[in-house]
Amino acid sequence: MTRTSRYAQAGVDIDKANRLVDRIRPLVAATRTPGVITELGGFAGLFALDTSGLSDPVLVASTDGVGTKLKVAVEAGIHGTVGIDLVAMSVNDILVCGARPLFFLDYFATGRLDPDVAAEVIGGIAEGCRQAGCALIGGETAEMPGMYAAGDYDLAGFVVGVADRSRLIDGSRVREGDALVGLASSGLHSNGFSLVRKICFEERGLDVRAPVPALGNRPLGEVLLTPTRIYARAVARILEAHPVSGMVHVTGGGFVDNIPRVLPGHLQAVIRRESWPVPAVFTFLREAGDIPDEEMFRTFNCGIGMVLVVPGETADAVLETAAAAGEPAYRIGEVRPRPEGAPAVAFAG
Repeated sequence: MTRTSRYAQAGVDIDKANRLVDRIRPLVAATRTPGVITELGGFAGLFALDTSGLSDPVLVASTDGVGTKLKVAVEAGIHGTVGIDLVAMSVNDILVCGARPLFFLDYFATGRLDPDVAAEVIGGIAEGCRQAGCALIGGETAEMPGMYAAGDYDLAGFVVGVADRSRLIDGSRVREGDALVGLASSGLHSNGFSLVRKICFEERGLDVRAPVPALGNRPLGEVLLTPTRIYARAVARILEAHPVSGMVHVTGGGFVDNIPRVLPGHLQAVIRRESWPVPAVFTFLREAGDIPDEEMFRTFNCGIGMVLVVPGETADAVLETAAAAGEPAYRIGEVRPRPEGAPAVAFAG
């Protein structure tokens, strides 16, 4: 008779965690790139940086999570997409600096490990890394009884990329007359979910599994859990072919708080509100929650997940390159002198 360890009785099953590592090993191996040295299971991930073609390489790093979108995943029983979100939130942040993602690590924490759920989540992380063109070289699974409610888990992710110092993008080259090119989002991405949950579940009492007519009769949870778009391949092609003055990942704070991060103080971004199609989920939330437009544009991406600031005369060519890379893109505005006392971002139309 096998005796259950006292640690397992306390809620931490080391054997179960080890079996999970064996289960996800092929998922991680599928993300392997030439720089990876170690196999899964070591104390640290090792990566050999290839600096050929870079005159002055700079490492660019970012970390992020998925936020309360995870609560929707748990309630809907859909766990395969939040891993993509995790990769996207960090990778898209380093893309705007002009960096190429190299490798990614994840942190998965839960009260009691469910190997099926964990494998589904980590499978999504591996898929996100595949989309981003980076390697998943390690991670941590933490089983912490008493820290999380039954079925809940949390995620954090960490990406490291590289850029040539001379090609870093920080907004310092943004000029009057530059055009704003928006790359379409896939939906909500991973921001504003505290408000989404309040509107949908607390105020409206909607069922996460029920179809919603305004959303094409798709189940609400399925729509809300549409994974964040990863722009790595499209941005790489655009940067290779065109000058880019600034880039913005439209996350928490929407247009209003993110675009000024790459704007010189004397300039203003003017957004033409009807220049791109807005996905139905945003119209649904605006009407269901009676959200004014100004709050929509400060909370959500409203259909644009990334904004590129490019010379006005190259905007059409940038749109063509984005389309060739499979990314719907739109010319959504321009950069103008900022009137005294005016906001950094203005909306027209």
